[in-house]
Amino acid sequence: MKLDEIRQRAATAGIRWRGLRKAELIRAIQRGESNPVCFGTPRRERCGEMACCWRKDCLSEPEAEH
Repeated sequence: MKLDEIRQRAATAGIRWRGLRKAELIRAIQRGESNPVCFGTPRRERCGEMACCWRKDCLSEPEAEH
């Protein structure tokens, strides 16, 4: 998903996106939607959420720092 689309989704959900990197922004959206906050984390290696709209980006994202 393109960054502009992610920002629009965040804005629609009332999430402030300025200053957030892509992964941080997606995690903020996940949190706001009461979903697991898992984008780009080690959890993706065992993720079974095939219908997740972030899946393609998540699997190609470098692993998040802990």
